[in-house]
Amino acid sequence: MAKKEKRKKRDDLDMETTIADMNVEGFSWYDPNRKNGKSSAPQLTKKEQRALMRGAFRAMLPMIMCIITGMLLVFLLAFLWLS
Repeated sequence: MAKKEKRKKRDDLDMETTIADMNVEGFSWYDPNRKNGKSSAPQLTKKEQRALMRGAFRAMLPMIMCIITGMLLVFLLAFLWLS
């Protein structure tokens, strides 16, 4: 009989990327000698930055338009009511 090999599960959890540096003076684990020279943010080209900003604006645009429309409606009703 052949032994069944255990399948290794791929661990996609990234344990190296720093989201926020928790080496803050006053905490019990503060280490003044530790230097974090790696930048966790990826370097983007100008074209990628523009695409990122354009995508963010497109995602916010419907909500911005709803807010502007609501404000205009309130001002119009107030103008008609007070005139």
